Amino acid sequence: MSTVHDPAAFPLLEPETAPAASVPLLEEVIADFGMIPNLERVLAAAPPVLEGYVRLWSLFEQTSLSPIERQVVYQTANVENHCTYCVPWHTLLSRKAGMSPEAIAALREASPIDDARLEALRLFTRDLILHRGHPPEASWQAFLAAGYGPVAAMEVVLGLATKTISNYVNGLAHTPLDKEVKSLVWDGESR
Repeated sequence: MSTVHDPAAFPLLEPETAPAASVPLLEEVIADFGMIPNLERVLAAAPPVLEGYVRLWSLFEQTSLSPIERQVVYQTANVENHCTYCVPWHTLLSRKAGMSPEAIAALREASPIDDARLEALRLFTRDLILHRGHPPEASWQAFLAAGYGPVAAMEVVLGLATKTISNYVNGLAHTPLDKEVKSLVWDGESR
């Protein structure tokens, strides 16, 4: 009988070992990302879950939120959900998006970002998580005052849906960190 902490329960699959329905999705990941991260290798065992994650990721990229704003949403969720796999990856992706080193460090530490607009987004995202979709009025008003609106709020929810899949599966699978981000390890102790 396998347990949640048994690595054999969540194998890292390759296109050659994954269910047939996952193979085109893994090929899509390679085309978009240049590799197959271990998360997607785990998700490949459940083709509908892998497809949900790949499609949600792609849809979130089509929102009105900038690449940096999308990383604020993702990284806030990663830290709040204590995803030691995702925080390093989104540290790298935040760098690639052009986020400042100070903002990246603040997100990793769950501390305020100096940019007022990004901070309002971080707090609104955090409050959506902490209050299960019912942010306090002050958080909503600060989000609006920062120039966001109802459409952006729904787009944040889409980002959180994407992160729910990755954060929760990584929590179950204890997905091993990929070599590409081992130098960016995060243990959550700074919180």
